[in-house]
Amino acid sequence: MSAPAVADISGDWFAAMRRGDWEQAWRATDRVELPRRARQRQPGFERGAEHLRWDGTPLAGRVVLVRCEHGLGDTLQFLRFVPHLGARHVHLMVQPHLLKLLHDGPGLGAVHDYWTDEPVPPHEVDIEVMELAYATRATLRTLPPPYPHLRAQLPRASVLHPPREGRLRVGLLWAASDWDPTRSLTLQALAPVFDVPDVEFFSLQQGPAADDPMLRALAIEALSARTASIELAAAAMHDLDLVISVDGMPAHLAGTLGRPTWVLLKQQADWRWMQGRDDTPWYPSMRLFRQQREGDWDGAVQQLAAALREAARHQRRQVLSPATTGR
Repeated sequence: MSAPAVADISGDWFAAMRRGDWEQAWRATDRVELPRRARQRQPGFERGAEHLRWDGTPLAGRVVLVRCEHGLGDTLQFLRFVPHLGARHVHLMVQPHLLKLLHDGPGLGAVHDYWTDEPVPPHEVDIEVMELAYATRATLRTLPPPYPHLRAQLPRASVLHPPREGRLRVGLLWAASDWDPTRSLTLQALAPVFDVPDVEFFSLQQGPAADDPMLRALAIEALSARTASIELAAAAMHDLDLVISVDGMPAHLAGTLGRPTWVLLKQQADWRWMQGRDDTPWYPSMRLFRQQREGDWDGAVQQLAAALREAARHQRRQVLSPATTGR
């Protein structure tokens, strides 16, 4: 995002973002960016790794090139800002995995494959998608909701069988990408979750974890072959009652779709999840379950299992209530 890479500044930035003082975080970014912009006007200047792409040029009324240079989850999280830029035209350069899902998305402008569409289209302003929060000086009060049109972009055919009456349909993702394995947990660690009655489990996991031998011993339907693309995974999430995920792209996908989403977070979670709260301003439909001790998932899983038990009871009561049965 706009986290300065200069050591004495970045600590202030991360602390401010985690406590929800985003205005202070932007001031920390200013302390890096404003001197950089002044130096940029001098001959021989080269942008360093600690500097943003955006040079401070106003976005409104201009042709804006928005690059998505980080993770897929980052793109989905910060996509919300694009329709609100007031730009004359937007060129959105996204990862190829997201092309089908975002193509022709309202408010996104022209969507391009960042990996293959060269040269980049002519533009007046160049910015990375995670810099948009800084460029718009977003705060907890002004943060736009998740991109609202994603559901309209989904395939129409469902990848799930018809629901069984009274059972809560829950999708599971327990392993994140390899760049930070401390976000992941094992299926065995989720054992208390599988003990909850009246729940029908579906694995949305991809990658090596999708072939975990333990899956064969559990009452969980594997959807990996039917949800290999992001748009198909999104369609499955749309038909589920709840998505349970570790910190990764699928959590952002479910949150952007507005699906009820529960996220298991390690103790030292990423700055975007802030601190000391079980909700997040980024996704109103999301609930957070945090490790209390580093590497110890037991408490978070037990808390989640108790919440799931109550959600399954509520689902069952809804089915059996007189209002639903007509008695």
